[in-house]
Amino acid sequence: MKIGVIGVGLIGGSLALSAREHIPDVEIYGSNRSETNLQKSLDLGLIDFRLDDSMIKQMDIILLAIPVDGAMDRLVDLLDEVNDNALIMDFGSTKSAICQQVALHSKRGQFLATHPIAGTEYSGPAAALSDLFKDKIQILCEIHKTRPDLLEWAQDWFKKIGMKLREMDPVEHDQHITYVSHLSHITSYMLGKTVMEKEKDQSAIFDMAGSGFSSTVRLAKSSPNMWVPIFKQNKENISKTLSQYINNLNQFKQLLDADKFDELHEQILEINKIRLILEGITNTTKTNKNGK
Repeated sequence: MKIGVIGVGLIGGSLALSAREHIPDVEIYGSNRSETNLQKSLDLGLIDFRLDDSMIKQMDIILLAIPVDGAMDRLVDLLDEVNDNALIMDFGSTKSAICQQVALHSKRGQFLATHPIAGTEYSGPAAALSDLFKDKIQILCEIHKTRPDLLEWAQDWFKKIGMKLREMDPVEHDQHITYVSHLSHITSYMLGKTVMEKEKDQSAIFDMAGSGFSSTVRLAKSSPNMWVPIFKQNKENISKTLSQYINNLNQFKQLLDADKFDELHEQILEINKIRLILEGITNTTKTNKNGK
């Protein structure tokens, strides 16, 4: 089997490692807009060969693991070019726009829209991990539009690498992911910005920053090349969510300024209930690991 990875970075490189481990006799081809990173992918053994446009027809599977704007630019041409039994999958954090883009394409059945809920704040081929997707959620959108035999192959592979599959409408996906992912990144970026603007003494930041600060601002290290296109594609949902978030921050400030600390205490107690959700997620993951 020949697999082409377009974008051999954290996600694409980790997919390549997973393919090498779980797909017999696989040949992995890769491309990257950075020649340095492409060579590094070869040196690290993530891919076997370079992938150029003239080789697209030879690929059995194409993994589109580039920023969402780039995926939108490439997908239609790739569908036009692939052979009649190839499958293309994208792995971006927004799903509505890309699903709409190919809705009427004659080869729509050869495309599967996915979003793995996995990643780190690092990028590039050196960040690739063989176990990045183990016990992680893999969201699949509009599976009824993907050809059954190709869908079955993809689902089987994702299960082999330890992923838990969830089906979701692309519009609902983009709404929900705003709260649990996109807003988290914005919060991290803006916290980092605020600290850098107000605290000019970098040694003080280093000395006083505890694990809470480090974990909250960790996402601020994420690449703008990936995240600004996500914010652009999901602009409407993010704007609505930001309005609600800003209202909550303003309310917190108003209570603080008015010395209404009893009300703050009650609000935080109510917010603490989120631990029940997080504990439920943790327990579900442990149960799946134990095979119960």
